[in-house]
Amino acid sequence: MDWMISQKMNAEHMSLFLSQVSAAHQEDFVVMVLDGASSHKAKDLQRPENIRLVALPPYAPELNPQEHLWDELREKEFPNRVFSDLAAVVRQLQHGLPQLSAARERLRSLTAWPWIVRLNLNAN
Repeated sequence: MDWMISQKMNAEHMSLFLSQVSAAHQEDFVVMVLDGASSHKAKDLQRPENIRLVALPPYAPELNPQEHLWDELREKEFPNRVFSDLAAVVRQLQHGLPQLSAARERLRSLTAWPWIVRLNLNAN
């Protein structure tokens, strides 16, 4: 699992994230499933050669495995909590994201949907 916390979500920051993912997986070809956010399909988005972006159909959050990761983070890191400011939320994310990232079997159970596994195998 790769992640980046950013103050903005635009083409520039998405390009930085893609660059980060590319550098972390230099020997791999990465198929990244994305929703229809404008930063995911911006004309000036810089996509590394080893990453292919696959767009989900519009209005189909049930197809996005990322939604399950957000649910998991909310349940484990933010249950019944009130934060005094956005910085406290970011600190909690900085605590929770590495833990979720390290839980490989839990990640797999949340995101390795059959259609994604088939997509990955077909990309090879």
